[in-house]
Amino acid sequence: MPDAAGDVPETYSVFGVEPDDLSPWWDSVGSPELSRLIGEALSGSFTLKEAWARLRQAQAVAVQAGADLYPELGATGAAEYSRRRSESSGGRSEGDENYAFGLASSYEIDLWGRVRSQRESALLDVDASRADLHTAMVTVAGEVADRWVRILSQRLQKQLLEKQLANNLTILELIELRFRKAMVSALDVYQQRQAVENVRAKIPLVEAETQLLMHELAVLLGRPPRADLGLTQSEMPAIGPFPAIGLPADLLASRPDVRAAGMRLIAAQWQVAAARANRLPALRLTADAQYGRSDLDLLFDTWLLSLAANLTAPVLDGGRRAAEVDRTRAQVDENLWAYRRTVLTAVKEVEDAMTSEARQREHIQGLQAVNAAARKGLEEAIGRYRNGLSDYLPVITQLLSFQDLERNLISQQERLILYRVGLYRALGGGWATEAGYPE
Repeated sequence: MPDAAGDVPETYSVFGVEPDDLSPWWDSVGSPELSRLIGEALSGSFTLKEAWARLRQAQAVAVQAGADLYPELGATGAAEYSRRRSESSGGRSEGDENYAFGLASSYEIDLWGRVRSQRESALLDVDASRADLHTAMVTVAGEVADRWVRILSQRLQKQLLEKQLANNLTILELIELRFRKAMVSALDVYQQRQAVENVRAKIPLVEAETQLLMHELAVLLGRPPRADLGLTQSEMPAIGPFPAIGLPADLLASRPDVRAAGMRLIAAQWQVAAARANRLPALRLTADAQYGRSDLDLLFDTWLLSLAANLTAPVLDGGRRAAEVDRTRAQVDENLWAYRRTVLTAVKEVEDAMTSEARQREHIQGLQAVNAAARKGLEEAIGRYRNGLSDYLPVITQLLSFQDLERNLISQQERLILYRVGLYRALGGGWATEAGYPE
């Protein structure tokens, strides 16, 4: 890894230093359903299959780049048969057979390391493509967890809405009974009916969002959108304390996208070496031999006579080779700044995820206190209404506020878990190779 990361913070601003954990992060969630879904995605995701194909392409290019390190040998062959009528033989036709085969070989002596530089650059591109594959694995695992958590949240939202609808219908029946006894006005009935329909109208939206998320999750697993995913968990997963985060400098090795950027930087430096060597003379050895039917006994003599060496050097090329050197040097600068940007972005993502989760926990604690106060306020408003000390407006106002708080609390708990998933993605980790996944 090049010493080109620039200024990297020594520690994170929120939490202390601990060694990084190389085990799959979803094991800490404790959900067999989530582990099953991520395992299925890592084996069936189309995104990962695309990354595998790009890795194989890079490997083939590396083989091509290293082929010039070895001699090239080709073979040719030809056969000819002709018949002619001869007057000297009484007009009978005579046949004539001719055949030949040849061998041609060439080899460039890598005097200045041009071929080796190209090969080293191609091998680093292979390593970068492998790191891209690991990046895709981290991304797919995080996306699966994201969709799964959102689906659980939507299901809990639907359960809560159905519970709120049942409670509102019960309150409506009581108010209608009091209205029939001329104890309340029709306005109270209409206000409560509005509360009932307000909750009822939200249920189809939650059901639609759940179905859309199910479609997205199925595609992430490499399955049709309407496939049965067998989701049975009905509670949000519990997340513990922060995972081992290590030092910011650990991201240089644990984040596969950072590794890929570093390898492409080194590969660009090898391309500069290849471009500079291309401006120097090149020495190529060639051997060529053609053999006919009567030349087999002269095979080795003919081969030795056809051996030659060619030395070529660029004289005038309109500045093409010099421009290529300048281009590759500029590419090194581009990759250098891309590498530094990737490093700082990785540190930023970890910082963002930790800060967001810490503040989200505080926010949820505040919401829980607000929710408890709203519940007591609703009970007080209902008590005053039953005793005839107030009209129904304070009750309906407090009821709608309390139900909104209940739904918002589920949404904020969902966001808290998603911040943790984002932290796992930001840390990268070595689980893709350490946990038995393809290297």
